[in-house]
Amino acid sequence: MSGTGGGAGSGTGSATERTDVLVIGSGFGGAIAAYHLAAGGAKVVLLERGPWLKGEDFDHDFKLGSSYTRIFDFVVGDGMSVLGGNCVGGGSVVYFAAMPRAPGFVFERRGSIGRRMWPAALTRDTLDPWYDRVAEALPVSQQDWPDVTYAGGLWAAACAHAGGTANPVPVAVDNDRCTNCNWMMAGCRFDAKRSLLLNYLPAAIAHGTEIRPLHEVQHLSRTDDGGYRVHYDVVDGEDYRVHDSSGVIDAKLVVLAAGAGATPVILQRSEPALGPMPYAVGRYFSGNGERLNTAIVDEDRVREVLGLERGDGLAYAANQIGRGPVVANWDRLDPSLPEHSRFSLEQLYFPPGLGTILAQAPGATGPTWFGVEKKEILRRWQSWLTVFIMVEDDNEGVFGPPPATGNAMRLSQQMLGRGNLSYHPTANTLRGWSEADAAVRDILERDGLAEVMPWTNDVVGAYTVHPLASCRIGDDPASSALDDRHELRGHPGIFVTDGSAVPGALTVNPAMTIAALAERAMPAIVEAARERGVPVRYGAPAPDGSTSGRRGAASLVGGLTRR
Repeated sequence: MSGTGGGAGSGTGSATERTDVLVIGSGFGGAIAAYHLAAGGAKVVLLERGPWLKGEDFDHDFKLGSSYTRIFDFVVGDGMSVLGGNCVGGGSVVYFAAMPRAPGFVFERRGSIGRRMWPAALTRDTLDPWYDRVAEALPVSQQDWPDVTYAGGLWAAACAHAGGTANPVPVAVDNDRCTNCNWMMAGCRFDAKRSLLLNYLPAAIAHGTEIRPLHEVQHLSRTDDGGYRVHYDVVDGEDYRVHDSSGVIDAKLVVLAAGAGATPVILQRSEPALGPMPYAVGRYFSGNGERLNTAIVDEDRVREVLGLERGDGLAYAANQIGRGPVVANWDRLDPSLPEHSRFSLEQLYFPPGLGTILAQAPGATGPTWFGVEKKEILRRWQSWLTVFIMVEDDNEGVFGPPPATGNAMRLSQQMLGRGNLSYHPTANTLRGWSEADAAVRDILERDGLAEVMPWTNDVVGAYTVHPLASCRIGDDPASSALDDRHELRGHPGIFVTDGSAVPGALTVNPAMTIAALAERAMPAIVEAARERGVPVRYGAPAPDGSTSGRRGAASLVGGLTRR
């Protein structure tokens, strides 16, 4: 690495750039931190590994070099593959914008450690005011039935036919601007999806935050004055395997928000310079218990049994019309059920690519994910209905030694890498998946509506779009890397605010909870910055100036600081 110094105790010569706060990553955890710290008066620099694209830059195709391959990071591990955002705005640019709040029982989970995973101070009730702050900031709205797509309507009708319930999910989407193009996973070119590009990040920039795309942080070291030196490489904008240059920035405080697949890797690589990391760094990874099922719908039975008709002579044939998840079945989010038997079932459109590769042919006599029978179900792709499962997994994931640079060994110009995450599901996780698969079949195979098969795990192992818990908060230093203020144990002045801080699987989409935890962490981070000589205060309104969320959380702020 070039730049000034590099090891523990390295000096702070005049050639080294300095800032008050260095934020790593621009997803929910990074954007929220950058906004509040900059709005409070701190000098903030944000380093983002991926490119900076705006609405008009998002392409409606899957060609190599299009926005689709530039803004994603797909890392294949041993038993688990992780798909995440790789751009300014992070996961908010590529996610489906479903924003449910975690059910109350999640905060009481015991998981693989046999005792409460979450800090005692955190419950659904104590997090609700911070959820409210996020809902105001993005904003989040509750969809109603007129907003539901054909796929969502079919899923809701099938749930009702089976004696269950279904509900439209809350989303960060402006439905008045949405065109139902079904390309939202490739970035929204109509600014209908309320990604961080439209709220926290522009507000952070307005308060002076400097965002630097294509800057991949490699490791941290200490400075003589008690701060941190952040070592980064500048990544080529076309071939992410190429690093054009290197540099360092000194900061009084660092906020790590590189995502659950990258934050622990940065900390692992920093250990020679910073000293031992908490045991939980790079352990207890959760894939949020995720799994997908594809149903091949019988159009005639949909018409005959459910009475559905599009009005154009078709009963359904609408897999490609709409957007991400709009309707969920939450019947199994029942606190009286045993752990690992609680899950949500969410209608989901997954674009061509992994969805078409990993889907299995129901009842196949030969290979299930390729071959003649797979070709036949691909011919009927418009009659697919995909159901997204989120169960309680056992935090089985462990990161091995970090690669030479980045979070993975890059295998292609963009998107694809080989990582050092190992994930082997326990009997508890397997039971959760099995029960959820059975529930999907019970709903969709009833009266011959469809044939259902889960996606195969034979190609890339298990898979997740919501990695969590690899650097988690908690009360017990033996099983948590962070205290309940999100500060890294044994390394004051380093905070973690991304999905890696979430203790375990949530049984719902986690973006809302990640953002709420980041909002809750801000009073303590601001206080720590002040103790390190940064002239900053806490108390910014929502990015658009709204203040009801701030008022609602005001009584909790004092309890989140040391004083």
